[in-house]
Amino acid sequence: MIEITDLHKNFGKVKVLDGINLEISGGGVFAILGPNGSGKTTLIKSILGMVIQQSGTIQIDKQPVKGQWKYREGINYLPQIAQFPENLSIKELIGMIKNLRGRSTDDESLIALFGLAPFMDKKLGNLSGGTKQKVNLVLAFMFDCPLLILDEPTTGLDPVSLIHLKELIQSEKKKGKTILITTHIMDFVDTMADEIVFLLEGKIYFKGTVAELKKKSSKNELEHAIATILTEQND
Repeated sequence: MIEITDLHKNFGKVKVLDGINLEISGGGVFAILGPNGSGKTTLIKSILGMVIQQSGTIQIDKQPVKGQWKYREGINYLPQIAQFPENLSIKELIGMIKNLRGRSTDDESLIALFGLAPFMDKKLGNLSGGTKQKVNLVLAFMFDCPLLILDEPTTGLDPVSLIHLKELIQSEKKKGKTILITTHIMDFVDTMADEIVFLLEGKIYFKGTVAELKKKSSKNELEHAIATILTEQND
């Protein structure tokens, strides 16, 4: 589904992506991991067309994304930080997004799932961070798209909402969808990811399963495997 070839991106003199080559086939959960500054968010925003690369190509379903926009209709995106118009209510925001995309949605079941019904008329500026994240999740999952990109989806969630998020991801996976996730929560990755893409200094250090990464690092727990990689890199 996603093919990335020799992708380079600099911000001024800082090299953020340094020759990324990556192929992600359709279907499954792919965790994009790496320390802060490794290029995770830049890679995601490049796929979304929000960042334009210096060189290299990105293709989704064999179609180049550079200079295009229509392919985004097949993507649901959850940004790391939910920045909503503070004067709108949840109901108004969801209605506006539905009108903009002009497609059928599953918002009512998601609103019920995350317990948002009592908050629908409240202004977004008055909501807690956790409630805003639930709204963020409703917007990300309410359209039926083959590709989901979730940037730190667990932020601010209570344990019950986290369980619902996992169930949603598993449900979308069963439908054959491709889900890209960035997160710092290794337990979440350990239970949810089919494959890991680990970035270091703008390059792919590892691509494979959780089990393969544990074997490579000789560690039984994922967080210890990641810590081993980072320690070796700093030596």
